[in-house]
Amino acid sequence: MTQGMIVLGRLVGPYGLQGWLKIHPFGDDFGALGTMPQWWLGADAEGEEWTPHALHALKTQGKGLLVKFEGVDGRNAAEAMDGLFIAAPRGALPKTARDEYYWADLIGLEVVNCSGERLGRVTGLLSSGAHEVLCVQDAEGAKSRERLLPFVAQVVKRVDGASKTIHVEWGVDW
Repeated sequence: MTQGMIVLGRLVGPYGLQGWLKIHPFGDDFGALGTMPQWWLGADAEGEEWTPHALHALKTQGKGLLVKFEGVDGRNAAEAMDGLFIAAPRGALPKTARDEYYWADLIGLEVVNCSGERLGRVTGLLSSGAHEVLCVQDAEGAKSRERLLPFVAQVVKRVDGASKTIHVEWGVDW
């Protein structure tokens, strides 16, 4: 990934005829990003090709979010953007509060339980509606096992950015 770029979500299809797009956010406070004058879009979340797009408007529609970019004025233009990832330079993002994290800051961290047993590495996150879920992979190859751990205070005891470790209350056999 481009140094300093944080992937925030994905465009998941056009909405209506005026160039609006539906968003699948990778986090729970996407509305705060409406204050950013431009967003960066790219076809590959891990890539280095990010194109800035001026933000025209951001609004909620039911339980979802919609975005409109300057110069995207019809459904055909919106369809051409379907599937692109949304990112921003870290410096353009709002600061996180204590015990808040961007998903990009959690991916790649080691997960260790309270007994000191390694459970694996965070490979991604899912939004379940009620809370986020850590996708933890314990190895690579045929013997690999994925665990899905709820990202809630009862499970996640501490995120230690310095040691790149997440400490959890979770058994190795769960």
